[in-house]
Amino acid sequence: MIPRPVVQFLPWIAVGSLMGLAWAGWRLRLAWQGLQAAQRAAQLERALREFGDLMRDADLPEVHVHELLQALAGNTGLATAALLRPSPGAQDIVVGEPDANALAGLQLCADGGRALGPGTDHHAQEPDLYLPLRGRDAALGAVTLRGLGNEALAADQLAHAQALCDQMGLALQRRRVQDEARQSAELAETQSTRNAMLAAISHDYRTPLATIMGSASALQTQGDRLTTAQRSELASRIVDETSRLVRLTDNTLQLARLGAPGVALRCDWESAEEIVGAALRRVRRRPDGERVKARIEPALPLLWCDAALMSQLLDNLIDNALKYSPLDAAVELVVRRLGAEVMFAVRDRGPGIDPAWRERVFDAFQRGDLAAFSQRPPGSGVGLALCRAIAEAHDGALSLRPRGHGGCSFELRLPLRDAPEPPEAAA
Repeated sequence: MIPRPVVQFLPWIAVGSLMGLAWAGWRLRLAWQGLQAAQRAAQLERALREFGDLMRDADLPEVHVHELLQALAGNTGLATAALLRPSPGAQDIVVGEPDANALAGLQLCADGGRALGPGTDHHAQEPDLYLPLRGRDAALGAVTLRGLGNEALAADQLAHAQALCDQMGLALQRRRVQDEARQSAELAETQSTRNAMLAAISHDYRTPLATIMGSASALQTQGDRLTTAQRSELASRIVDETSRLVRLTDNTLQLARLGAPGVALRCDWESAEEIVGAALRRVRRRPDGERVKARIEPALPLLWCDAALMSQLLDNLIDNALKYSPLDAAVELVVRRLGAEVMFAVRDRGPGIDPAWRERVFDAFQRGDLAAFSQRPPGSGVGLALCRAIAEAHDGALSLRPRGHGGCSFELRLPLRDAPEPPEAAA
């Protein structure tokens, strides 16, 4: 038998045991809740870090907006939609299927740069939550979480969702700053090129204009005292210098046109023989034009090109070869097929070009080392730059190759395309 005094304390012992069990269960429940909260916090932190890494390495952050919406939907279980403003003045980009009310909320949130809806200080009665994509100084869009009703997100969920949106906003602003910096650099480069072009034109126009003015003035004031040979010489000088001015003007205008964005070529199926023939007809009018010898491989396929630009390219290369080669040396124009390309080569026997200048001569207003010439040849350094621009506009390539026994070979390679069949063959 249990002693009577002990029996008197049994109820208190039972109550104490129950209280101890209850306290232990409460502590276990607190520990479990703390563990769950820690795991939840670690999960949110990992998701935030992974999305931050994605945004940091993204060249086009807007293409990852679907990942942002998926992360928000996975965190809250709500339907999502987004509105992006990646560049100022451009049309808004809408992702998802927001209705008219949701679209108006997205625009209001992006304009104000602050959260709207349940759990916020603005328009808390709205059933949907709107979070801005905040950059450093403005919002670059907004995201909506739809279907909350009167319920607000938990504090950690709301903070996590806004942090994700802020990472997207900062990435969009970084992209905008990069675009503005690139545009500023392009504008500065364009202005620098324009200034150099104007300086070169003003310098190179002086000599031919002075020659034309002097010859024309002599014909006007002393024409009756000049012999026929003298008048013919002055007239020829006017024609030559005028042709030089025309070539300089055409080259400069074409170089500026090809450098503009969105330029369109007037391409058609052209014969290499006709392009070369037109170039030879023009060069034969020059006093030294007979030095140019052409060799064309027979049965060449048609070329898809802009005939006017191709003609100007050959004119510039031939003029360059005649100008920098000895008066008794021939200039060769060779056209032949090389696999899936057609090569146009203009070859001379001049002093050649120093290796350090073999790429720089294709830059505008660069004329290479002219120390080998006792008299500086005329020119502004635009012709070869235009030739390379024309080649690249045709998806081709223009290169310089030194010749074994002296001189240079400027070689243009144009890709071949499948020409359409003649009507009778198709029939």
